[in-house]
Amino acid sequence: MKKQIIGTLVAGIIIFFWQFVSWTFSGVHTTEMQYTAKQDAIMETLAAQGLEDGTYYIPQAPPGSTAEEHQKLMEDAMGKPWAVVTYRKAYNASMGMNMSRGMAVDLLAAFLLIWLLMKIPGLDFKTCIQGAFAVGAIGYLTIPYLDAIWFETNSMGYLIDLVVQWGLVGAWLGFWLPRK
Repeated sequence: MKKQIIGTLVAGIIIFFWQFVSWTFSGVHTTEMQYTAKQDAIMETLAAQGLEDGTYYIPQAPPGSTAEEHQKLMEDAMGKPWAVVTYRKAYNASMGMNMSRGMAVDLLAAFLLIWLLMKIPGLDFKTCIQGAFAVGAIGYLTIPYLDAIWFETNSMGYLIDLVVQWGLVGAWLGFWLPRK
């Protein structure tokens, strides 16, 4: 149990630290939060619409629309601009709760990976790295990559996250877990 707890703590910290580096000064995720000089006008326009907090896919058929109405909207929208807008009425820069929740998720992910790896008889360094990459790849392929397909976004930052953070975690666990 001590091995799992220490492995989880260190692996969770590795994941958390990489995510910090990845989303701050490394530039890995710059394409996901681009600047526009028209941001003030856009925010004023959105605020004037009386939107509720949420994410909006535009254009979108109203709730209760028929299949024919959805089809017509898709045909009419073809070749025209579209957007996905996440709107919040109030900006909140308080990071304490978000970082705490992020660390808790990272620890849980590390714990689950260790739980899986510990089920493998004869666990070795190579298997730990492969297992970590496999878990990271599952996360990448089923969430950010699928979003990139459907919403025509760039998922390269998430792919870099997969390789770096899960490679580091796999190397740590490959060193730590097989030890007697």
